[in-house]
Amino acid sequence: MCFFNEKVNFAYGVGGGVPAGKNRTAGRSDFCGKLPPEVPSMSKSKLKKYLKDLKKAQLEEQVLELYERFAEVKTYYDFAFNPKEDKLVQTAKEKIYKEYFPQTRRRPKARRSVAQKHIKQFLLLGVDPALTADVMLFNLETAQDYARHRPPSQAAFYKSMHVSFKQAAAHCALYGLLPVMFSRLIAVTETAKELKWMNADRFEETVGEVD
Repeated sequence: MCFFNEKVNFAYGVGGGVPAGKNRTAGRSDFCGKLPPEVPSMSKSKLKKYLKDLKKAQLEEQVLELYERFAEVKTYYDFAFNPKEDKLVQTAKEKIYKEYFPQTRRRPKARRSVAQKHIKQFLLLGVDPALTADVMLFNLETAQDYARHRPPSQAAFYKSMHVSFKQAAAHCALYGLLPVMFSRLIAVTETAKELKWMNADRFEETVGEVD
């Protein structure tokens, strides 16, 4: 939980919002990247008008405040000024691998959400589509290595893997990566059949849709 107990300067200045320069107390409400319900949303056109009317120093001050307060904004600017894509890929793969093959004695958690968190971040940051596709497929390949030795009994696992597979196939098709990644998509499909996954035919159907 994170809270703002200080006065927050909401520089809306248009439509029902708090005028620029006025202070408004956020109070003890969850404020971790989402606006409280009472704060009105702002249209893109109104935002453009508002930003256009700001002086350079005011704009710089607001960007710095956003950078300090919101992790998503900090991540965006850190990546924009120092885009170490290879390091992001390495970190993502390490965390995905540990989900299925932990380095300690603890039981594998095998959570799809861990990979999805990194993939979502890659898409938001605009990471090279080929690198994003590599991580998508690495996640599937790692999950299949895990399932080969410890077949999950929950249907939700197989359903979530197919959702990830559809996302990877669609991503490869969208960015023209099928010539490079198609063999890996086929390999995942063949492994699903070899391991007798309950929805192996769905993987085959998905490949047929993008081929």
